[in-house]
Amino acid sequence: MPTIKTLTRDILHFRDARNWAQFHNPKDVAISLTLEAAELLEHFQWKTPAEVKAHIKARKEEISDELADVLYWVLLLGHDLKIDIPAALAAKLKKNAQKYPVAKSKGRITKYTELK
Repeated sequence: MPTIKTLTRDILHFRDARNWAQFHNPKDVAISLTLEAAELLEHFQWKTPAEVKAHIKARKEEISDELADVLYWVLLLGHDLKIDIPAALAAKLKKNAQKYPVAKSKGRITKYTELK
């Protein structure tokens, strides 16, 4: 299985072979990330749970492509901003564990500010 480091290397190779770095600033890369996430979301919009299940089965490759596009932009932005994505995720999970202690949040969808 590829690592974050090898995936990032492959993304940079893809981008640099096309001389696209000149167009990639944090604002536009973040916009691209958001647009790809929206394309992923379109697969589920206005569908019932049963329709979502059927859609996933019928369009799994397309959904996979959209997830890959999101990851592409996440890794590229992380690289360009010198953010270690695995370390950032680990730190965020620690923060979330404090905001959502198991004893108060297990089985609930309540926002952390409303947990009692």
